[in-house]
Amino acid sequence: MRTLKNIWYLTLKEWRSLFGDPMLVIMIVFVFSASIYSVAKGVSSDVKNATVAIIDGDRSMLSHQIRDAVQAPYFKPPADIKREEIDRAMDVGDYIFVLDIPAGFERDVLAGRKPEVQLLIDATTMTQAGVGSSYLMQIFQRQISDFLQQNNAAAMMPVQPVINVSFNPNSLSEWYMPVMEVGNMITLLTLVLVGAAVIRERERGTIEHLLVMPVRAVEIMMAKVLANGTVILAASQLSMWFMVHKLIGVPINGSLALYALGVGVFLFSIAALGIMLATIAPTMPQFGLLMLPVFVVLLLFSGSGAPRSNMPDAAQGISEYWPTTQFAGFAQNVIYRGAGMDIVWPELLVMGVTGAVFLVLALFRFRKMLEQQG
Repeated sequence: MRTLKNIWYLTLKEWRSLFGDPMLVIMIVFVFSASIYSVAKGVSSDVKNATVAIIDGDRSMLSHQIRDAVQAPYFKPPADIKREEIDRAMDVGDYIFVLDIPAGFERDVLAGRKPEVQLLIDATTMTQAGVGSSYLMQIFQRQISDFLQQNNAAAMMPVQPVINVSFNPNSLSEWYMPVMEVGNMITLLTLVLVGAAVIRERERGTIEHLLVMPVRAVEIMMAKVLANGTVILAASQLSMWFMVHKLIGVPINGSLALYALGVGVFLFSIAALGIMLATIAPTMPQFGLLMLPVFVVLLLFSGSGAPRSNMPDAAQGISEYWPTTQFAGFAQNVIYRGAGMDIVWPELLVMGVTGAVFLVLALFRFRKMLEQQG
């Protein structure tokens, strides 16, 4: 009971210190509101209203069928363009794609020949160009296949694919990015706030006050984890419900309470890591130089920005049991797929174990720091 009482009073001290710093409060509000919204609405990998021009040298039913299949919201209505206007139009950025359909295209398709169609792409708009070109290729192939089947000019395909997309039927990046960004901001804020709480004590000289009080190192450390963790947990849950779900419109298929449990375990793990880093760096600038590379590496290997299946096997093996990697999979399973405890308990277990390891290392480093300070 004495230990719990000490942790509680130290936690109250940490809350007063945190909420007494208006810049930290503004930062917490910003990263869980405006930052999440800007990532969802401002940074998008989707193709929207891409400009397309067509040189239709065939003027056949097939070429018109391909033209009609290029539709919103992915593309703007295709515009006719003359061959001599292509260079200038693409130089000034009027069109991202120019499709050149040669004369006799339909005749060659019906005859079983392989006519060549040129697609010019302005790759300065990198995301639109890469994803949009694959969309146009799919449209092109689908329309030719349908046309051949309608005219019985080619053998019917033995298999007709029917694609069903689960959890995100329209493949909208604004349904994916905000949930992952909440996890990224939890990681960043936890490292910053917990590390700053430790270094602030040392730089302001208040750590000497703690040394003469009847409190232990583990109580001081747990108070910092609890105080900053509860604030970030509350802010992340409010952001997930009001910003991600209500404002942006991302459906939450799973239990928000289970998600909160996972966030709590994840916070424990990252907070212990933050304290360990703060005991290594003696000043706040040095802590920032140490913390940022760690955060970037955790982010890149977590799978929140790019699929882990695209990474080399060695990278996947090294980062398999990192807390950020486990939390990214946990969040996707709960929020998108509606997974329950029977599915996500391995991620919770791994995050808890890594948090315990970080806590032991942080406690060892923290005690050494207090001894040196004393």
